[in-house]
Amino acid sequence: QVQLVESGGTLVQAGGSLSLSCAASGRTFDVYFMGWFRQAPGERREFVAAIERSGITRTYADSVKGRFTISRDDAWNTVYLQMNSLKPEDTAVYYCAASLTNWLSPYWGESDHYDFWGQGTQVTVSS
Repeated sequence: QVQLVESGGTLVQAGGSLSLSCAASGRTFDVYFMGWFRQAPGERREFVAAIERSGITRTYADSVKGRFTISRDDAWNTVYLQMNSLKPEDTAVYYCAASLTNWLSPYWGESDHYDFWGQGTQVTVSS
């Protein structure tokens, strides 16, 4: 089992920045990659970014490229999402997820390739 706890969500003005954290515990040594997803009211959950254990390979949704950065600590216990130039359309509940399978990076954007999920943290961007 892997437990994931997100934090850092809050209300921020458009153009501002915010950093989210995802604290992982349990079988983190078995986790190959971790990702961030988000879900706005009435919308489907969508992929935001993902990072594999070494930290070398990272992928991003087109909607956040150049604005968001995913990173991880050396112990592979915490994954971060630095969000800059925030827009009202970034408003959503942000979820952290972990995968125990070594899927190739093209699959990291698919939610059914993740085994564990956090409870989410609300990010609201005001215009």
